[in-house]
Amino acid sequence: MVDTLSQLSINRDRLIQSIEQLAQIGALPGGGVRRIAYSATDMQARDRVQQWMQAAGMSVKIDPAGNIIGKYPGKYPDAAALATGSHIDTVPNGGRYDGAFGVLAGLEVVRVLQEQQIQLNRSLEVIVFTDEEGTMIGSKAMSGRVILDPATYPRVDGIDIQTCLTRVGGDWRRLTEARRTAADIAAFVELHVEQGPVLECLGKQIGVVEGIVGQRRYIITVKGSSSHAGSTPMQMRQDALVAASRVVLAVNKIAHTPGGQQVATVGWMEVLPNAANVIPGLVKMSLDIRDLSSQHLDNLMAQLQAEIETIAVETQTYIDLQPRLRNEPALAKPQIQQAIAQACEDLRLSYTHLPSRASHDAQELATFTDMGMIFVPSKAGVSHAETEFTSPEQCAEGTNVLLHTFLELDRHYRCD
Repeated sequence: MVDTLSQLSINRDRLIQSIEQLAQIGALPGGGVRRIAYSATDMQARDRVQQWMQAAGMSVKIDPAGNIIGKYPGKYPDAAALATGSHIDTVPNGGRYDGAFGVLAGLEVVRVLQEQQIQLNRSLEVIVFTDEEGTMIGSKAMSGRVILDPATYPRVDGIDIQTCLTRVGGDWRRLTEARRTAADIAAFVELHVEQGPVLECLGKQIGVVEGIVGQRRYIITVKGSSSHAGSTPMQMRQDALVAASRVVLAVNKIAHTPGGQQVATVGWMEVLPNAANVIPGLVKMSLDIRDLSSQHLDNLMAQLQAEIETIAVETQTYIDLQPRLRNEPALAKPQIQQAIAQACEDLRLSYTHLPSRASHDAQELATFTDMGMIFVPSKAGVSHAETEFTSPEQCAEGTNVLLHTFLELDRHYRCD
């Protein structure tokens, strides 16, 4: 039996066919996909995945948050399940791999187990999380961290969240019942395209994710004094844009601090009065900073605050920094990272350890159970775009790693 399991492999052609078929729902002319959560195309795709799950021998249910949960029974059905999954909703001009690949890879793992008549000790769940690209309400409800205020979920089309959840089989009134614990899920592993260039640049086939970075966002306001651009001497100016420019350089400087894996970005800026012949008197800009260590983020922000105070004095401006978002890092469990690495070695696939700098449903699952993630390369690091691409071979490699990771985890999380 052990030898049989070690030789087990997924059906690459079937996996790619599933990816291509799902990509036709909401297909865009350029090869991408548009499946906004709760839209007609999203519901059509959800129906298709449920049909595939049932055909693979899974029981299927939809929880109050609209999450689709397909369950392939194990030898000990009452034990906490092993779980995988991702999302099938997209950004307005998305690709066919982001999210959907993780769901269909999980489905392919179950298909292989079913056709080989193999039961793991623990049941295996494949989860389609609701609205990952928007609110992450599905995974947040599952973690118990969902906000129970409908006003928190505004939509461009004006449709309220209660109606949206009803559309996909959920129930806003029972939202808290979607919460799960480690007694329900023993471990969760999400397979995803990297959405970055690291694996491709390193020439590695698989990424063993160390964790999902913590994220801090701020609005920085720089107040100077508007005045005539021609008649105000340089030494008498309080130019808010000059000060803001120095802040941007300070952000870039701390992002290059040795000893961490941090990234920091000023991605949005508003300059007032924004006229060619007027010295800028007010600048507002964003700051996004991420790292796997919350303590390291605190240290970097302390450095930046000190730099900002110096800049304010030297430019005779007032600079204010207000927090807008704080997400803590979600670290992958060492035993799951080890299982993924072992699967790579058994399959003779090259791998490297790296952080996920993008958000995923897995970060919510990490708040109540053991979590891990597997990355496969994204061509040129492109994602959230119609040109997003991961080759069939890379998809198959990642799915085989997912399969063998679960075989290893089923031995690790013993039921006796």
